[in-house]
Amino acid sequence: MKHLPFFFLLCSLLCSCLSEEGYTSSADAQLRLERDTFALDTVLAGEPTNTYTFQVFNPHRKTLRIAAIRLALGAASPFSVNVDGSFLANGVGEATEVVGGDSLRVFVQLNAPASDAVSPTALEDRLVFRLESGVEQQVLLTASTQSVINLRAHRVESDITWSERRPYRILDSLVVAEGSTLTLSAGTRLYFHPEARLIVHGTLRAEGQNGAPVELRGDRLGYMFSNQPYDRIPGQWGGVVFSDKSHDNVLEYCEIHSGDFGIRCDSSSIDLQKLTLSNSLIHNVGGHGLYARQCALTVGNTQITNAAGDCVRLIGGRSEFTHCTIGQFYALAGDRGVALHFSNYGEGSRAPLERASFVNCIISGYNNDDLVGESSPRYKNDAFNYDFSHCLLNTPKPTKHEHFRNCLFEQDSPEKRRQAGNFNPSFDLQKLLFTFTLDAKSAAVGAADFAVTQRTFPFDRNGKSQTEGGKSDIGCYRHIKP
Repeated sequence: MKHLPFFFLLCSLLCSCLSEEGYTSSADAQLRLERDTFALDTVLAGEPTNTYTFQVFNPHRKTLRIAAIRLALGAASPFSVNVDGSFLANGVGEATEVVGGDSLRVFVQLNAPASDAVSPTALEDRLVFRLESGVEQQVLLTASTQSVINLRAHRVESDITWSERRPYRILDSLVVAEGSTLTLSAGTRLYFHPEARLIVHGTLRAEGQNGAPVELRGDRLGYMFSNQPYDRIPGQWGGVVFSDKSHDNVLEYCEIHSGDFGIRCDSSSIDLQKLTLSNSLIHNVGGHGLYARQCALTVGNTQITNAAGDCVRLIGGRSEFTHCTIGQFYALAGDRGVALHFSNYGEGSRAPLERASFVNCIISGYNNDDLVGESSPRYKNDAFNYDFSHCLLNTPKPTKHEHFRNCLFEQDSPEKRRQAGNFNPSFDLQKLLFTFTLDAKSAAVGAADFAVTQRTFPFDRNGKSQTEGGKSDIGCYRHIKP
């Protein structure tokens, strides 16, 4: 028994020597950083972001000792960092080590300070790893913060114009009262909290310009997944509702995307213009893109695409669509609606379709048939008037042509069907990026009614000439030769 203490001492010394031999303090042995710059997209000032992560690897056989981990700005840093479960209190962390072939996981959150700055403000710090060898390795942390004007339970009860200086953040529904007009000047941005809506009983006028659109979107500016911003995910906010009392709404260069739905127009007299929508975009929504029941609307040079419901759903009323691109390529559900659905009845009641006119429009999608028209089987004498002129349609070629003049049908050409609706085939389904400019081989190129183009929209939605060369293209985008 008297030899046991000596035995334990010997084992301890041997283990210590073996352990030391398992470490390296060579200046050439360094960490492999998953990234040397960690950049966040623009975030809301005064709001903590989601937590993001990256890894730091030891690519060597032996263990690397990290003597210190710190943020260069220390306690003043707007970034909060946790390394493998250890929080950097006041920007300073404890020493640690990384076994050969192992890694550390770094978690980063930004607490951007509140600000009244008009333009986005850049923030920056450095996460520093100092190895036992004395070598320092750094990851640059960057972000841009946007200050906003927060509005809660806000009602517009007199005529007012909002400017583009800072985005307006709608924390619950924004209501425009009857008899009042809200004007949104070029470049104005409205960021809506989840489920918040813009409800218009009065009048809405969006006066966007090419290059300075009025934007209506969700208020989540970060990423849901890596390389997948929330702004590409439907259902980030409610949508725009024009109630039965609302009329004379005009939206010019207005972009509406990533809501529960796009625009809903409630029933009102078709003798009053409900909505004029031009040079605009409705994209990537969880319900219908544009829904109109028994009302009058005019839509031109506008893209309405990717809806879990129908891109355009018309129930009765009077409507005119000119040079529109209506595309149903919604990728997040197999039971998506169609590009265009119109009828003279719906929701259990009659709704005469006085007129539904489509000129120089693309109506396309992934479905076998993206154009659905339904006439009431009960009220056969109710109006059901529709016509298509110089349109490119994804629907079987009709046997009766009184409603279709000089139209092209995608299903006549299986090759063109494989080109995703004759559009530029650069859809990135993983990143939910879609390009609706025309492919060089599209049948829509040069096939529009040129006289209508000259009279209505001589420039496409991007400001490119539609009349150059004496021919114009169907849809809201001009094909540009490389």
